[in-house]
Amino acid sequence: MTHDSSADGSLLTVRGLQVAYRGRTFRPPTRVLHGVDLDVRAGEAVGLVGESGSGKSTLGRAVLGLAPVTGGSIVFDGEDISHASRARRRALAADIQVIFQDPYSSLSPSLTVGDTLSEPLRARGGTRGDSLRRVSELLDLVNLPADAARRLPREFSGGQRQRIAIARALALEPRLIICDEPVSALDLTTQERILDLLLEVQERTGVAYLFVSHDLNVVRAVCHRVAVMRGGEIVESSDGDAVTSAPAHPYTQRLLLAAPVADPVQQARRRQEYALVRDQDASLENLEDNR
Repeated sequence: MTHDSSADGSLLTVRGLQVAYRGRTFRPPTRVLHGVDLDVRAGEAVGLVGESGSGKSTLGRAVLGLAPVTGGSIVFDGEDISHASRARRRALAADIQVIFQDPYSSLSPSLTVGDTLSEPLRARGGTRGDSLRRVSELLDLVNLPADAARRLPREFSGGQRQRIAIARALALEPRLIICDEPVSALDLTTQERILDLLLEVQERTGVAYLFVSHDLNVVRAVCHRVAVMRGGEIVESSDGDAVTSAPAHPYTQRLLLAAPVADPVQQARRRQEYALVRDQDASLENLEDNR
């Protein structure tokens, strides 16, 4: 399905975004994002990488309307959705969807897969026949058998459940999917299969991804561009190959060296390099703090 995006080619435009959570009584709000800029073009995959607490998941939640925007703007297809109403957010669900980290808790255990996939379709007024056809299409799209529609989530493996979650996110033919650590709860072999599936889905549907992860190796596999977050700010942003093969910022270098490799000799060498870069990064941070 083809849609028009904004004049500059960006489907999602984030400018100067600030997010702060209210503190307890008499305490100032806790600022989590500090003026973040980000663009996602139609059909593009943009990776958002950082350690826990970097603000990457908060940015994804802000796009979904699940985090309090206190400054800046979030524009989707030319419309400012920074403070969209609940009714508008419900309407936007057809265009913006999410795949969560944990495939075990993101699906209702009491609903069959068919009911899970048809629920958003029925909410949009689809007929039973239309819903059944769409469920069949979705299962085929994520490489699950047709009889999966009659089964419960507990009958599937973690990787299969994540395929179901991907199918659910695709049910309404969204234009943007927020992928919030979608493979981090899976083993390495299953991770690779799910990443291949996401690439295949994007090729077939043209959906855009904002892919949140702590692992540079993961985003390198699926993303055209990568932005690295630290302390609520983007410290480096470029095309995926540049960021993951020759990172410029010491923090990005640390993230790359922290990624596990199979070769024990290479892993030992990486640990030594990681310690050196970590010390250099700490020294640089101290200099910036003392300015």
